[in-house]
Amino acid sequence: MTTELMILFYFLLFVVAFLYSSVGHGGASGYLALGAIFDLVKEIMRPTALLLNLFVSLTSFIQFYRGKHFIFKIFLPLAIASVPMAFLGGRIDIDTGTYKIVLGILLLVPIIRFLFFPNIPVTEIRKSHVGISILMGAIIGFISGVIGIGGGIILSPLLLLLKWTDQKQTAAISALFIFVNSLSGLLGQWKNGIEFNTNMIGYVVVAFVGGLCGAYFGARKFNQNVLRILLALVLILASYKLIFTTA
Repeated sequence: MTTELMILFYFLLFVVAFLYSSVGHGGASGYLALGAIFDLVKEIMRPTALLLNLFVSLTSFIQFYRGKHFIFKIFLPLAIASVPMAFLGGRIDIDTGTYKIVLGILLLVPIIRFLFFPNIPVTEIRKSHVGISILMGAIIGFISGVIGIGGGIILSPLLLLLKWTDQKQTAAISALFIFVNSLSGLLGQWKNGIEFNTNMIGYVVVAFVGGLCGAYFGARKFNQNVLRILLALVLILASYKLIFTTA
C-alpha cells in the first residue's frame, strides 16, 4: 500500500470509528468494508475488525453508561444467548466467496440506516420480552462470530423497531453487546489460529481516538450528517465490490 493510500485508509478508519461509536457501535462492519476496498485478506481482517471493536465499543459503552442510558435487564438475556453462539461462529471458517457475499449483504443494513433512517423515532417504550431477546441474541451472536462483527448493526435497529429502548439506551446496550460478542468471536477464531497485521498498533490507535471522540459527541447533541453520508458511500463501494467483483 502506497503512502497516499495508507493516509486515506487511516483517515477513513478514524471516520468509521467516530461515527459507529457515536451510535454505540464498534465499527467492525465498517473496518471489514475498508479491508474489502483496500484488498486486505479475510484471514487478517476478521480478527483485526474484532480487536478494533473491543477498544471502540468499550469506549463508547463507558460514555453512554456514564450518561445513565444502560439498561441491564434488556442486555442480559441478549448477551447470555449471543456470547456462546459468537464463540461457535468464530470457530467456523466459510469459504472466501460466500464470506464476501454475506458481508456485502450485511453492509446494506448500516447503509440503509445511515442514509434513510439515521434517527428512528421511539415515542413510547414497550416492555422487552425475554424469549424474543434470547432468540435474537443467539441468531445475531452466531452471525457475528462467523463474519467477524459485534452484531450492533443488526441489534440496534431491532431494539428501536421493537420500541424496547430509545436512541441512547440502544447505543449503550449495543456497545456492551458488541464488546462481549467481539471478545467471544475473537476467542473462537483464536482456537483455530489467527493472524494479525503488522500495522495493528496503528490501526488500534487511530480507531481508539476516533471511537473516543465519537462516543463523547454521540452521548451529546452533535450533527453527523456529513460523516454519515461519507461512511454510507464507503460502505456502498465496499458492498458492491464484495458482491459483484472477485478482486
